[in-house]
Amino acid sequence: MKIPASQQRYELVKQAQGFILQRDDDAPVPAPAEYEVLIRVRAASLNRRDVAITRGFYPVGSRERLVPLSDGAGEVVAMGPKSTRFKPGDRVVGTFFQNWLSGRATATTGASALGGALNGMLAQYVSLHEDGLLAIPPSLSYEQAAALPCAGVTAWVGLMRCGHLLAGDTVLLQGTGGVSVLGLQIALAAGAQAYVTSSSDAKLQHAKTLGASGLINYKTTQDWEKSVRELTAGIGVNHVLEVGGSGTLAKSIAAASPGAHIALVGGLAGFGGDIPAVALIGKNIGVTGIFVGSRADFAALLAFVEQHKIKPAIDRSFEFSNAAAAYQHMESGSHFGKIVIRH
Repeated sequence: MKIPASQQRYELVKQAQGFILQRDDDAPVPAPAEYEVLIRVRAASLNRRDVAITRGFYPVGSRERLVPLSDGAGEVVAMGPKSTRFKPGDRVVGTFFQNWLSGRATATTGASALGGALNGMLAQYVSLHEDGLLAIPPSLSYEQAAALPCAGVTAWVGLMRCGHLLAGDTVLLQGTGGVSVLGLQIALAAGAQAYVTSSSDAKLQHAKTLGASGLINYKTTQDWEKSVRELTAGIGVNHVLEVGGSGTLAKSIAAASPGAHIALVGGLAGFGGDIPAVALIGKNIGVTGIFVGSRADFAALLAFVEQHKIKPAIDRSFEFSNAAAAYQHMESGSHFGKIVIRH
């Protein structure tokens, strides 16, 4: 493939109250450094984090301009002189944290996040260190692979690595965004029974078609934690993917069984608030803060996805030229699963 001298990419440009999305039709194509790989990006996906950045609600340091989006997949077109992990034509997907390879996160992990600390994937070409890439399994398209680096790994770490989910366990998924729907798909593939909350009956029915066995509309059933306990014969669930934060954590604890695990992965209703420590201790509930995961976590997820032939649920795909509409769709909250921008 002939590599052009310039490319189209999007940048977030800092304004008084956040960032605005602008397209640059003459951005340079980055030459790969020693251990880097040049990728022709074919698909990228959005997360709630991406909208939060535009609104100034997510820390990106003192950056004035930023190529957004942490999640993207594409085709290798060139390598740096010391890069050996991939070859031209290979299909690859980037990791959320470029330097978190395995084990525990470190003090420098956050500084390697794509689309935040580092320029991200909303470009025709990106150059990344070979350690920050993984091969796309044969069963996944570029769009499906691009749906996984943030939301998929977050759900995987919350349920499988930290939660140690087992076949026969029960899982509560809050809402039907990217993390929750991918968590639903992972839990079902692992043999668990899943319960889903949403404010939309249509979305709940969509979750049912994927295999959810318990459906709760939290708008019409405000005490939804009681419904969860009723659905589980008074026991409660073994796992919760907690995305609401201060608005739902107490209810999640009430819905959890003794010895349960709650993966705290978001704060759609805000962070902070009172933590009911007595309930946590009395029920031996573990709560783990989840901020995506490592390259090893992503590799484990991709192997699981390939084994079980999971197809990430994509709500809608937008063309690269219409990226702003993808942001608007994400901000509307009307999506089910992931939103993708394809090149």
